[in-house]
Amino acid sequence: MVESLLSTRTIALVEQPSQTLRTTVSHQDKTTLEGTSHVRCSVQTLHRHPQIVGSTLSDLKEDGSVLVTNFESDKSAEEYAKMYKEDGLTGGHVLMLGADPLSQAAALGALHAYPGGLQVGGGISSENCLSYIEEGASHVIVTSLDLERLKDLVKIVGKQRLILDLSCREKDGRRYAIVTDRWQKFSDVLLDEKSLEFLGGFADEFLVHGVDVEGKKLGIDEELVALLGNYSPIPVTYAGGVTVMEDVERIKEAGKGGVDVTVGSALDIFGGNLPYKDVVAWHHQQQELFSTPLKTPI
Repeated sequence: MVESLLSTRTIALVEQPSQTLRTTVSHQDKTTLEGTSHVRCSVQTLHRHPQIVGSTLSDLKEDGSVLVTNFESDKSAEEYAKMYKEDGLTGGHVLMLGADPLSQAAALGALHAYPGGLQVGGGISSENCLSYIEEGASHVIVTSLDLERLKDLVKIVGKQRLILDLSCREKDGRRYAIVTDRWQKFSDVLLDEKSLEFLGGFADEFLVHGVDVEGKKLGIDEELVALLGNYSPIPVTYAGGVTVMEDVERIKEAGKGGVDVTVGSALDIFGGNLPYKDVVAWHHQQQELFSTPLKTPI
């Protein structure tokens, strides 16, 4: 799982099927989807692969805003990708935080190091989406509520290659509104059963950052996890607030075993206190626990 923000997100953990910790957990093996949460890791690419506080993302124009980072790594995105590959972590996120050539080169380096094992996002368009698949990405990640754009992307790369980022922030009490423009702008779309069901027709998976807790290591948004576990019609990965292994277990319980998790800033490989090796061990333990019971008897 890749959840360090290498501008292409510094690959940090692993995303796998239901509660198998993806340091961005993901549902790669569809046969183990029910019952196992997976972990996915992410890598953000911005030259030095920072771990950022999501709510501070902005276009950094004239408003004096400052991007808050938790950690900056000297390792390349490629090195993190190789680490995830060696540890059998699939579905990690490579997020490009910048559109500059260096960030793009870092992302491509990660994809080449782990063909088919990583998902890429950041600046994905109808013009370049297929090229990232050809460079080795298993999926492309997009943040868009423009139906015509989504239809166009599905036509080009296929629904099975598309991940829809529905990151959200709390609005008016306990409702969650999908946010765009680097998580700074509230959309008019609420994250609920109706919207998840509709948007599920355009993607293979959802990626949902709890922006209010993302990168702050203050604990997860359990209500958001429960909402995703109850209503997502397709595999979904939650990111935000994981600090200790207990948080990963809470995601498994609140999400009813159907929500994957991304771990980033809390990991020791990204300057945190949560041992990466413990997360990897948990991920593989979940796979062993749930893969056998879900196999069809001969």
